Amino acid sequence: MLLAEKVAIVTGSGRGLGLAYAQELARQGAAVVVNDVDAAVAEQAVASIEAAGGRAVAVVAPVGSSETAQQLVDAAVGNFGRLDILVTNAGVLRDTVLWKMSDDDFDAVINVHLRGTFTCVRAAAIRFREQGEGGRIICIGSPTGQRGNFGQTNYAAAKAGIVGMVRTWALELARANVTVNAVIPVAATAMTETVPFFQKAVEADKRGEPMPAFFRHDLGFGTSDDVAGLVSFLASDAASLISGQAIGVGGDRVQLWSHPEPVVTEYKTGGWAADDLAATFFDQFGEKLQTVGENFPPLPAELQPEAPAGGAR
Repeated sequence: MLLAEKVAIVTGSGRGLGLAYAQELARQGAAVVVNDVDAAVAEQAVASIEAAGGRAVAVVAPVGSSETAQQLVDAAVGNFGRLDILVTNAGVLRDTVLWKMSDDDFDAVINVHLRGTFTCVRAAAIRFREQGEGGRIICIGSPTGQRGNFGQTNYAAAKAGIVGMVRTWALELARANVTVNAVIPVAATAMTETVPFFQKAVEADKRGEPMPAFFRHDLGFGTSDDVAGLVSFLASDAASLISGQAIGVGGDRVQLWSHPEPVVTEYKTGGWAADDLAATFFDQFGEKLQTVGENFPPLPAELQPEAPAGGAR
């Protein structure tokens, strides 16, 4: 087993992707601190790990505060004697367009995703440095944070911020032999099952059938279990030389995302006045302007979503 004698925390691990991560880490030998805001859901997750021969305890608390972060670390050390792995997965959605998004909509998502990642990683980093034996931090990002998505100002800001923090922490924690990476998953979850584009894939998954190859291969869209292997790999000693990376995974696909880099560079002695840019910008940069949002290939006819009963409204 890749993670024998290791101890992991997985935030937001009562269901969905987080549960898949916790179960896979346990299958690879790690003892796991499960976290959820619903006590019954958290205990079910623990029971599923124990039923498979693993070790787990639950911490029922909302991620975001420093107190919850410390509670998670204390649970790992108090129950299993140490901490080796942190996976920050907890999240909420409050989707709406910019002009309808309330302060509360924005703050709720930022608090859980961005602040919750910061507080949990800070608490884990302090513990790793005290132990002096290195560690693994895996932060869950999103394609929305990489490319943007309509109606997700708050979520895009949080997920982009997480990747920025990952790159910074990889620098800061390198001397402590702590690796920090972001995983960018694409999978059938409660967050994607309402998207019509993925309807046929989600329905197949719910029936326990393989997803059509178009989704798994062409879109890199799969199940929660398809993502969990990458998380376990990054948590292991086999990934000790990988840090500061954003790695996408879903279905049959794994992708290494680039860091933002200039795509065109031009110089003008004396600098660029507005008139200079107006005269030359599109000639010099126009063909290299970057797209925003996900650009999916057309769905094959047989995979088109079904119209709602009674016809579309």
